[in-house]
Amino acid sequence: MANDHGKNYRCVAALIDKNKQYAPDEAAALVKQTSYTKFDPTLEVHMRLGIDPRHADQIVRGTAVLPHGTGKQIRILVFANGEADRLAREAGADFVGAEDIAQQINSGWLDFDVAIATPDMMRVVSPLGKILGRRGLMPNPKSGTIVQPQDLPRAIADVRRGKVEFRNDKTGLIHVGIGKGSFSEQQILENTLSLVDAILRAKPTGAKGTYVRSITLTSTMGPGIHLDVSRATAAAQTGQ
Repeated sequence: MANDHGKNYRCVAALIDKNKQYAPDEAAALVKQTSYTKFDPTLEVHMRLGIDPRHADQIVRGTAVLPHGTGKQIRILVFANGEADRLAREAGADFVGAEDIAQQINSGWLDFDVAIATPDMMRVVSPLGKILGRRGLMPNPKSGTIVQPQDLPRAIADVRRGKVEFRNDKTGLIHVGIGKGSFSEQQILENTLSLVDAILRAKPTGAKGTYVRSITLTSTMGPGIHLDVSRATAAAQTGQ
């Protein structure tokens, strides 16, 4: 309840009509108005989907390339050897290695945001599953993070451009960071619609009935702004 929050939160929450579902452009403007932290807050989109995550054919997973990036400096680790090592370094990977990097991770080092691997390196990466999997860092072909050596430059460039991964949780909810409070309204709008479009395209074959039940845009510590699902999905599909 609002009374459980501080004065600053209550002031910005009063700007939102809880009974209204906002057009995407209205929500993009409002999320900037209701960001009150002294630091540059992360903006997130939360989507509740009409799926049953207990069934494998209803899992929603994929990637989206946000046109304006996430506003976060992404540290990229690549597991590679030989020629692939050279390609990864030339493409701008922050860390490149094989068994040596695996040893560091086993010792507690996790100062990276995305891990990419070539197929031959999975023999090194797979034993790290318990460590990387818990943090969403395990390379996976579905997220485009297990690639052939010649595809490393493209995969690294995609991450730099703002490629984000999404996957529903056990309640059927997806939440993804789509930018920073310092972004312009247009940048927030375009990133939001790009994510929504990617999730629409990732609709699983087993999903029945209403696929997208709600879409909420929010900032760190800020109140949620409910989007009009019909208008948001239509705008995402048309790119407007």
